[in-house]
Amino acid sequence: MADRDGIFAGDDPFVIAQRWLDDAAETEVNDPNAIALATVDSDGLPNVRMVLLKEITADAFVFYTNYEGQKGQEIEASGKAAFVLHSKSQRRQVRVRGLVEREDAAISDAYYASRSLQSRLGAWASAQSQPLASRGRLMAEVAKITAQKGTNPARPPHWGGYRITPLEIEFWADGAYRLHDRFQWTRPTRGQQWEIQRLNP
Repeated sequence: MADRDGIFAGDDPFVIAQRWLDDAAETEVNDPNAIALATVDSDGLPNVRMVLLKEITADAFVFYTNYEGQKGQEIEASGKAAFVLHSKSQRRQVRVRGLVEREDAAISDAYYASRSLQSRLGAWASAQSQPLASRGRLMAEVAKITAQKGTNPARPPHWGGYRITPLEIEFWADGAYRLHDRFQWTRPTRGQQWEIQRLNP
């Protein structure tokens, strides 16, 4: 596409997304990798929450969470999710819709081991999305887990990574007079060629 140049240039959407994320990291005050992740429950009612995008690979976007929390249950049931990565300072956003599967266990193990000890213990202590009587009860559970697991806890079986393999990626950049630039990359299934089109703002 002749006019897809500048920040939109390139033949690989994952490379473009990584470049945009790197740009955001230079200007965003907090969590440039925060994404609004959307799933649907068993009634088809949407849920959205912020999570941290931890890696852009050659073919997927990766984040980590509790598999037994609400988002994990909804992902396991549908195998699908969407997210938006919004950089307010860059006035850009990346929208992704696609298929979701668990990250390889060894990769999840390595990422878990790289986290702070407090975060690793917290992954054991928190029954994510379940009712909690008080913060004191949670801290007591952290203390109990600390005594049980020590200073080098293994990754909990209920915690790890998810890979979102996109079927649709949209790159959006703010334009003067609300005439934004939008390019949408779509494909019917993973592994197939991308079709790229410019969209009206």
